[in-house]
Amino acid sequence: MKSVEEQLALIKRGAEEVLVEAELVEKLKRGQPLRIKAGFDPTAPDLHLGHTVLINKLRQFQELGHQVVFLIGDFTGMIGDPSGKSATRPPLTREQVLDNAETYKQQVFKILDPAKTEVAFNSTWMDQLKPAEFIRLASQYTVARMLERDDFDKRYTSNQSIAIHEFLYPLVQGYDSVALKADVELGGTDQKFNLLMGRELQRAYGQESQCIVTMPLLEGLDGVKKMSKSLGNYVGIQEAPGVMYSKLVSMPDALMWRYFELLSFRTMEEIGQFKRDVEQGANPRDIKIKLAEELVARFHGKEAAASAHRSAGNRMKDGELPEDLPGVELASAEDMPISSVLNKAGLVKNAAVARDLLGSGGVRVDGEVVDRAFLFKVGSTHICQAGKKAFARITLLKAE
Repeated sequence: MKSVEEQLALIKRGAEEVLVEAELVEKLKRGQPLRIKAGFDPTAPDLHLGHTVLINKLRQFQELGHQVVFLIGDFTGMIGDPSGKSATRPPLTREQVLDNAETYKQQVFKILDPAKTEVAFNSTWMDQLKPAEFIRLASQYTVARMLERDDFDKRYTSNQSIAIHEFLYPLVQGYDSVALKADVELGGTDQKFNLLMGRELQRAYGQESQCIVTMPLLEGLDGVKKMSKSLGNYVGIQEAPGVMYSKLVSMPDALMWRYFELLSFRTMEEIGQFKRDVEQGANPRDIKIKLAEELVARFHGKEAAASAHRSAGNRMKDGELPEDLPGVELASAEDMPISSVLNKAGLVKNAAVARDLLGSGGVRVDGEVVDRAFLFKVGSTHICQAGKKAFARITLLKAE
């Protein structure tokens, strides 16, 4: 297991806040695996990259040797999380929740290690809670404290209705931490009230309070609003490889660093080098391609990532050869300048165009940029590229 300092550095990567950091350090110093909880209400069948910010953090905890509990809120999903909502959510049926929950299980294991993941459903303990026990739970918090919550306060002061069952949501989420004996709970910044509820209820039930780690809400592809399917600024993890690739490569350049930090499994040192490369003149699109390929590989496999650019409508990327690479045979009594070879092979319109391409670094032989000094040896075969689209496997035969 890594040192406390190393663990804390990884835990804090991309995190908005750690509460209480000193308590987390003490937990880590014990050298025992911690129980790390994150809950997901299956209110829709598909996950997008915004959801995976938390799941990625869970994976990091797994890599540090801790026990992850992926909690599916099949009970809370029927209540509906009021966080950030200006009106009461319509309730889902149990059948809808269970159907969505099944797809969640399939999707999260594209990131998490199934052997190191405990999947739990909060209906397991909530369905068993007797009325007297539920009343005890409700007695742990006051209406005045509930109304301190920003979204409830806004609705109350503007005379918008708040249903009683919405007050129950934070209590049930907090009780999940009691039932699971969580050491740490993860959530988005909009979940802070609910996460703190878990700390309070654990104390009320005689447990050591969990620490909480809040993660930022990932901006969508517009770079402004939270990623959301309803806003159309999302990347779904089950979208076709070409669609996913195309969306990521087309994002604003400035946004890619946020995505690298929250979605990539590359080290911060690697990401820092990419930033320096761009500052020194590298094409930002080339860096976005690296991110797109990493994410496509995670959700669709390496083979899909390797060909995703084709699915997105791009014939080739830098350094790739066409599948239908033509073969050309030329004959000469002596070695030939590369400009003449390109011209005779039909890869350029004339020798002048060849010279221009050579002068601008637009000619490659076997993948390496060459200049006008390159001589094509008699008896050799090379793969030549002139510009972005002209390729051939050229063999220079000895003229008889």
